[in-house]
Amino acid sequence: MAETPANPFKAALARDEVQIGLWLALAEPCSAEVCATSGFDWLLIDGEHGPYDLRTMLAVLRAVAPYPAHPVVRIPSHDPALIKQVLDIGSTTLMVPMVETAEQARELVRATRYPPDGIRGVGSILARASRWGDREDYLHAANDRQCLLVQVESATAAANAEEIGRVDGVDGVFIGPVDLAASMGYLGQPAHPEVVAVIDAAIEAIRSSGKAPGIFCPDETLARRYVSRGVRFIAVGADALLLARAARELAARLGRLQ
Repeated sequence: MAETPANPFKAALARDEVQIGLWLALAEPCSAEVCATSGFDWLLIDGEHGPYDLRTMLAVLRAVAPYPAHPVVRIPSHDPALIKQVLDIGSTTLMVPMVETAEQARELVRATRYPPDGIRGVGSILARASRWGDREDYLHAANDRQCLLVQVESATAAANAEEIGRVDGVDGVFIGPVDLAASMGYLGQPAHPEVVAVIDAAIEAIRSSGKAPGIFCPDETLARRYVSRGVRFIAVGADALLLARAARELAARLGRLQ
């Protein structure tokens, strides 16, 4: 019988180490495995905006499992039933979008925990999470191993960032700059100075709560700024964007060979 392993991503955040990540939006196990070999600390399986269902999440989790890059699964909603399913297929780190208040964060913590700390249903003997019962300590270890990242993606949520971060069981607060910009009237302008100022304030508030701030930022200069301000997990690109950019650049150079 095996023991349930520690969560290395959660441990790195607790040590205040910077973790650099990449978005997986293509929902393809083969491309996800390629990305897993590239040296990133974590990979975001984007079940909110990517074309994922439970089976494709499972396939990608399996594809990246042999590699050091830690998979983080972003789900599309706060649904406790979906949370239960994603945990059972073996996700140990969840990201949940559109968290506006501390109360919402507390309900998400409860959804990821077994009783008496939460409401997660007990079915691990049938699930990959416990290696189908081989991890005999799973039911008692799972609550401590689970890592929960909540997203603040509006001006209201950013103003509540410190209170959200103080919720016990929340490990990190991830700032969504694109939706935040839209909520502030700057649609498509996540680098607008007023948006950046709100992000800076949110980073400070999350740090004050004792939790790790995170963000998505493919702009290298701005990404370095946010890390210097205290961001501890940051995604700096996405598989779909990397493929699109490389394909377009190659076509522009060599697409019309004569």
